[in-house]
Amino acid sequence: MQTSTPKAGIANFDEYWKKRAEEAKEASREAYEPNPEKVAEHFNYEVHKSLEGGNSTRRNLGKYKGPCLATNPIDQCWRCDKNWAKNRKKLGGCALGFGRKTIGGMHGKYYRVTDPSDNDMVNPKPGTLRYGVIQDEPLWIIFAHDMAISLICEKCDHPWIHIHGAKAGNGGMIRDSVDHYGFRSRSDGDGISIFGSTDIWIDHISMSNCEDGLIDAVMGSNAITISNCHFTKHNDVMLLGASDSYSGDSVMQITVAFNHFGRGLVQRMRGQHPTIISQGNRFIAPSDPACKELKVCGSPGIGDQRGICCSTEPSFVQSGNAIKTMNKPGVINAKPGGHVSMLTRFSGALDCVRGRPC
Repeated sequence: MQTSTPKAGIANFDEYWKKRAEEAKEASREAYEPNPEKVAEHFNYEVHKSLEGGNSTRRNLGKYKGPCLATNPIDQCWRCDKNWAKNRKKLGGCALGFGRKTIGGMHGKYYRVTDPSDNDMVNPKPGTLRYGVIQDEPLWIIFAHDMAISLICEKCDHPWIHIHGAKAGNGGMIRDSVDHYGFRSRSDGDGISIFGSTDIWIDHISMSNCEDGLIDAVMGSNAITISNCHFTKHNDVMLLGASDSYSGDSVMQITVAFNHFGRGLVQRMRGQHPTIISQGNRFIAPSDPACKELKVCGSPGIGDQRGICCSTEPSFVQSGNAIKTMNKPGVINAKPGGHVSMLTRFSGALDCVRGRPC
């Protein structure tokens, strides 16, 4: 999921890329929410409504074998519809948080990936994933069947994918649109790299063992929601804003919700400058005390962490100015952290079958 700005592995930063960089910066500025508290309040309202009135009140957390059970407001928007395969674009209206305006190819045609190969970076074959993601028109990309796609060089990803063992991709001449290709240097091996991109929603992905980070969002990326994902067996899990010296990340706003940060992780969410709303995430920390620390920073980076369920005795450290209190009408009281196990119960890649609820 990459919309590049200076200089995402671009060896030759030509006029095409300069134009793209300016467009990306403008899109990020336009997507900025001047009142992020309203976004958080709407998200919290949807979570509380889900917990109070939905089917998420069942507390048995063993392996579930009953009828479809959607346990958070994003999943309740679409998952238990047995006709999901005939109405895939319903998903486009289900995002919450800062990435709620993400529509992807909802207003475009379907593109069906039938060929798992990735052999030609400049002239990819129709039917391949690479051919689909370089098109200039909006597309809703689906896959003809389960497939393992080994990308020779970096490219975009698609929902409901299990990402395991992503390695640094080779550089070379790579086409990035229908009418442009250029020389790219070797990628760093992130599972998903969000570079200068706006309106991004990452949902129901399982990730582990990548060469660099699992998910990196840098260079002024904005309006992002990361939800319902399952992360395991990795060191540098998430990087949200890469450099203290890059002021462009001050507009970055990200919602991280209903994710399971599972076993074998070391470093989790690290952020420089962005506004991060963390809601309903489950963490399992290793034995190292340094890995149990949660730090909440005041301005300029606002950290709002609600409904976090942390196993193995976490510690909380505040830095910067205290976050202002929320004593005003309409603010919903917090629920116990124990609800998080239910909210994250079906995190990660889903095993969906046509004609059945997902």
